[in-house]
Amino acid sequence: MIEILTPAQVDRARRTGALVADILQSLRERSAVGTNLLDLDLWTAEMIREAGAESCYVDYAPSFGSGPFAHYVCTSVNDAVLHGRPRDLALRDGDLLTLDLAVRLDGVAADSAISFLVGESRPAESVALIETTRTALDAGIAAAGPGARIGDLSHAIGTVLRSAGYPINMQFGGHGIGTTMHQDPHVSNDGRPGRGYQLRPGLLLALEPWIMVDTDELVTDEDGWTLRSATGCRTAHSEHTIAITEDGVEILTLPTSSR
Repeated sequence: MIEILTPAQVDRARRTGALVADILQSLRERSAVGTNLLDLDLWTAEMIREAGAESCYVDYAPSFGSGPFAHYVCTSVNDAVLHGRPRDLALRDGDLLTLDLAVRLDGVAADSAISFLVGESRPAESVALIETTRTALDAGIAAAGPGARIGDLSHAIGTVLRSAGYPINMQFGGHGIGTTMHQDPHVSNDGRPGRGYQLRPGLLLALEPWIMVDTDELVTDEDGWTLRSATGCRTAHSEHTIAITEDGVEILTLPTSSR
């Protein structure tokens, strides 16, 4: 289903997006050496509840997962890149942590992900990996707007990832979003320009370039959810929810402090 939101719904999506971004910012500030992933999940649950919102993850049970996700935030560390299920793990200096969060507020969802390094260590390869996903995300957003096609966004994202020398996995990518978290159209992280669905005002998209250093193959962890690089290499993931407007595009998942 491709859902076109009303102006009132898009306005509600702005509030949802700000909430998602503010929670992620708070979690990043709390993600220190020694922080346990289960504590991050607990803090997320508290912030969602205090905002009067609801989690898009707790009861989420798609075909690619093993039963309900049963947690509030995805916590992917180092070689984990997607759907990282929180577990009893304390963060170490130099860990590459990805936090992915989707919530629904007033009937409209928003989805965002950030990758960053914990502690003081800054391995050059990890810094480059994170920055490439951010640059690719910016390129995808810049290609969006009324009249653009999905393939334009995919091509812009893929051009950045390929130019940096990273393999691209096409199993998972961005997606439509609205009153539910995952909708059509699918937005691959590579593609051909001028192809696919034509963007219209009121369409919300979650764009999410993600990469692994030296492989495009994923393996599923024993928890039935966490997806890891097949070679054990590090990974990174950046995501924003955007709205197509009459004038162009608006990033919805920016922190309140950045607005």
